[in-house]
Amino acid sequence: MPAASTPLVREPLPQKTVLVVDSGPKVNAMINRVLNEAGLTIHRAVDNKTVLSLVKENSFDLIVTGQKTSGREDVELLHAIRNSRPQVRMIILADESTPADVINAVRAGAFSYFCPPYTPGGFADIVHLALTQPAWDDGIEIVSATTSWVRLIVRCDLATANRLVQFLRAGSTLPEAEKEDVVAAFHEILLNAIEHGGHFDRSQYAEVAFVRASRLMICRVKDPGQGFSLEEVRHLAASSSPQDLLSHIRVRDELGLRPGGFGVMLAKKLVDELIYNEQGNNVLLLKYLDPPARPDPNTKNNAPVSPPIHN
Repeated sequence: MPAASTPLVREPLPQKTVLVVDSGPKVNAMINRVLNEAGLTIHRAVDNKTVLSLVKENSFDLIVTGQKTSGREDVELLHAIRNSRPQVRMIILADESTPADVINAVRAGAFSYFCPPYTPGGFADIVHLALTQPAWDDGIEIVSATTSWVRLIVRCDLATANRLVQFLRAGSTLPEAEKEDVVAAFHEILLNAIEHGGHFDRSQYAEVAFVRASRLMICRVKDPGQGFSLEEVRHLAASSSPQDLLSHIRVRDELGLRPGGFGVMLAKKLVDELIYNEQGNNVLLLKYLDPPARPDPNTKNNAPVSPPIHN
């Protein structure tokens, strides 16, 4: 399984058609480059109203919305399209978005969701998943959700994990640096859960929760396995001794495991606390946030005063 920083290995795509809604010139150029490099047939729509007209008469393998509309408008579009095309796959691009919009997009069955900054690599990975993965609809299910506390169940396969990570990135209101730390740490722990607890078994599901408080972000991941002890698992980098930091690599080779084992160690570096339950199949990731800076009460008194203007 690739780590969070490892690009997805993309196999050549069969001939597919993608309907793209107009965005600004920069985003249009990025989308065109990604889709053309994948050898996809591109159809265009100027707005969401045009999309509704086109899907009545044509079947598209994927729809990519435009950044000019809000996330709420694109979710409404998805609901409308599903009346005639219930299996349509949609990637939402939205400059204007809220956590509630992302939650509603997951509930509506959007394939993925992007907010600025839009990156070609991340977008290309999700496009590839959208056009190659079967039976994705039941991969992510929201159990309950508010904008502060979301509970989900997630199928134990790589494509679903990558989709959920992108939804987390789009829906997070954390400052950019803290957001990327949390996303990367969560990705590593989720991959461990679906590999070692779920054994990449698509019939198995992990439980996930996100809690956003004013000064704290919590992610919870519970895998369907029997758990483990960090002290007893020799194939993880976190179990290597300071005198032999790479000893886990030899153990992984002996066990026939994929290269890796650094996920727990990386997650520990990116969040403030990583807490496992006794069984080792339920973990909390905690990221503390600095309180907002308070204005200096002396700033106003010390500010330069403009001289009066006399007419």
